[in-house]
Amino acid sequence: MLEALDAPYLQRALVAGLLLSVPLGLLSCWIVLRELAFFAHAVGVATFPGVVVGLALPALGPFAGALLAALGFSAAISASEADHRLRGGAATGLALAVALAAGAVLLTALGAGAAPVDRLLFGSLLAVSSADVLLCLVGAAVSVGVVALLLPRLAATTFDRAWATPAGAGERVTASAILGLVSLVVVCALPAVGSLLVSALLVAPAASARLITERLGPMLAWATGLCAFETVVGLLLARALDLPPGAAIAAVAGLGFGLLAAARAAANRRMRVAPT
Repeated sequence: MLEALDAPYLQRALVAGLLLSVPLGLLSCWIVLRELAFFAHAVGVATFPGVVVGLALPALGPFAGALLAALGFSAAISASEADHRLRGGAATGLALAVALAAGAVLLTALGAGAAPVDRLLFGSLLAVSSADVLLCLVGAAVSVGVVALLLPRLAATTFDRAWATPAGAGERVTASAILGLVSLVVVCALPAVGSLLVSALLVAPAASARLITERLGPMLAWATGLCAFETVVGLLLARALDLPPGAAIAAVAGLGFGLLAAARAAANRRMRVAPT
């Protein structure tokens, strides 16, 4: 594999992608099980205005700007959906549109019109630096640590919220932890896959893993493994075919889910028509 990825920048891309596959795979399970797929997409887009502000204000920087925007977005959505009249994605959809509009306005208003908008939105895994790799390592370590610490509470509040809250499992704590981790991992992944494509790797691995197993432990393992596999295959395809790496990885993830879904549907049809 390293012979195919012979250049140092390709090897950095491989290391960054494999590091990111750990938190992306783990978090994708909770995102799918807790029905947060739309939020995962929206929080990536919500970083757009924060990155623009960070580029215009070097003292802040794009990473801090994106993280503040993502955390602010997560807090706002969590607070708004406490009102049952705003549940179902209404607040998330509105905030998503506002974030895109705000980012476009800020590009001009802050004199950041020359900013590489395509890289902000779609990333460039081949252009990751050693500092980006370090951020990926930090994001992976924090995510694994928090998920391991809160695993029993996460499982309880995900599968039986009616019992978990009176039992003291702390739905508010676990929900806040998931939203915060998603925000952190999205920001760490921005240089690699961008704000528009990161949601593919926050949904597709677990969606595919759920077609393979219904058990939580194997699902976490399958999702992480699939995310790593899709990252490596996408990176190799990008190198061989001169494609954008983030888009290639997202396409491989989507294709993998489509093939598994088709195979599962075919198996279900055979079971229905099989003689008893």
